[in-house]
Amino acid sequence: MLTRKQYELLMFIHERVRETGIPPSFDEMKEALDLKSKSGIHRLITALEERGFLRRMEKRARALEVLKLPDNMAETLRPATTRSQAQRATIRHGRGETRIDSRTPAPRRGYGDGGEAAVNVPLVGRIAAGTPIEALQNKVSDVPVPGGMIGRGNHYALEVTGDSMINAGILDGDTVIIQESDSANTGEIVVALVDNEEATLKRLRRRGDSIALEAANPAYETRLYGSDRVKVQGKLVGLIRRY
Repeated sequence: MLTRKQYELLMFIHERVRETGIPPSFDEMKEALDLKSKSGIHRLITALEERGFLRRMEKRARALEVLKLPDNMAETLRPATTRSQAQRATIRHGRGETRIDSRTPAPRRGYGDGGEAAVNVPLVGRIAAGTPIEALQNKVSDVPVPGGMIGRGNHYALEVTGDSMINAGILDGDTVIIQESDSANTGEIVVALVDNEEATLKRLRRRGDSIALEAANPAYETRLYGSDRVKVQGKLVGLIRRY
């Protein structure tokens, strides 16, 4: 049985190889798992090697091969393909990832883990992973997501624009699933409303009486605000990516 961090790292490596054909760097893995040092990544990779999930290939940079996935993952490993060949959607959430063929309508059942029903979540606008833009507009359409991705409370979906969260695995054009909440723990990725005008998707860090909205891309600076200027509108619980 894998620990939570071991599972998250394995799935992050697997997804990156499937998307690009190249394993992530140690810096990218450290950022994605929100670890403070690369030594933690080394320990996780060693543990995954010992359990037979990963293999390090000698004398090659970024040489990691995913040998298998946990038993509860129904997907079979296969070589990476191009986006045009794949024609698929990826759904990432706290319990792993689900892939469906984007050329066929999303099924109402059997869509999530364990054959659970799909749940329609309202798509309400766009959110910037970069310069803040207006968000939380009127409902645009419904997005079907696996029931296992949805917890208690209300949820909504937003289309991501910008690239400031790419090292957290959130790309331009992705659809994020947000659980409505007016509070969040430090380190969580949130929809933050700044000065009651503009919303952005960032990692929240509390620094005394201030709140830092932290990008996951070194090209963007962390922005620091007084706590009275930032209102949490919800927390990230899942992501849908179409190819």
